[in-house]
Amino acid sequence: MRFLVDTNTLVFAANAASPHNAVVRAFLEERFAGGAPWCITWGNVYEFLRVTTHRRILAKPLTATQAVQFIHDLVDHYSVSILTATDRHRELLGTTIAELSRPEGNLFHDIETAVLAREHGVPEIITTDTDFLQFRFLRVTNPLVDPA
Repeated sequence: MRFLVDTNTLVFAANAASPHNAVVRAFLEERFAGGAPWCITWGNVYEFLRVTTHRRILAKPLTATQAVQFIHDLVDHYSVSILTATDRHRELLGTTIAELSRPEGNLFHDIETAVLAREHGVPEIITTDTDFLQFRFLRVTNPLVDPA
């Protein structure tokens, strides 16, 4: 079954200084070894690049080259697809917003990710972000709590 990997999960996996690094890397390696195709979005890629190279967010940020290489290595090594909007995106955005109690502010980045997953029939997201629990059409798997 296809799954989407959220930005925070990728950041933990890339950041060797994170206390969650080993757990998240092991979780992802086990999921990837299962052979199920997985997905990311361009928004998540750019958010990953922003966070992992930011000196005020990480004590030991990656260089831009290192961050891009991390993404390239994942994409090249595993069965990954990058989700992009289709003609259905506008309709599904409206549907998704109507299903939420308070769609506002920073949630819109997560809304974009969730709508892309919905649009492409991806039923699961691997994330530590509890905001994704608002999307009833997505199964949320937290690598820090849920076994692989």
